[in-house]
Amino acid sequence: MASAMLKRTTMIKSMFQTLRSYASISVGTDLTVAAPNVSLQKARSWDEGVSSKFSTTPLKDLFKGKKVVIFGLPGAYTGVCSMQHVPSYKNNIDKFKAKGIDSVICVAVNDPYVMNGWAERLQAKEAIEFYGDFDGSFHKSLDLTIDLSAALLGPRSHRWSAYVVDGNVKVLNVEEAPSDFKVSGGDVILGQI
Repeated sequence: MASAMLKRTTMIKSMFQTLRSYASISVGTDLTVAAPNVSLQKARSWDEGVSSKFSTTPLKDLFKGKKVVIFGLPGAYTGVCSMQHVPSYKNNIDKFKAKGIDSVICVAVNDPYVMNGWAERLQAKEAIEFYGDFDGSFHKSLDLTIDLSAALLGPRSHRWSAYVVDGNVKVLNVEEAPSDFKVSGGDVILGQI
């Protein structure tokens, strides 16, 4: 079983390295232009979704006129995401606010209801804004998707972070593999702002 897991991990890293060479997002990218017709879904309960008529949030509403730190991850309830990635932002939220950051956003290829339950479980909903990219269109637009079928996850997001001012990417960090947590954490980007 361990050799099968190692083989899958090696395969995932190989796929990642191949896909990363074609990413369209870079420093200077305007996210609202790169993904012009994309909206994200704010984390919420099913009842909140119904009462909002399943509203979505256009990217311009998240980024225009604001300083934002956004990070993407492979999925809610997964190991590195739950144990390291989200806590690295939650534990530094006061430092981000002191640097003038208007919002810290977590996005994953999950529906907004899963993101809501996960945010509540992590007790991070007050500090971080959680958004679902239910169909992966945001990550696809930025060439930040990865096929994690080998780990039974299907199409997902790479692990990444960005500092965005008025929609423009000022800092971008993308991990070499989805299980890595070397460059996309809160401590790292905090030092880059």
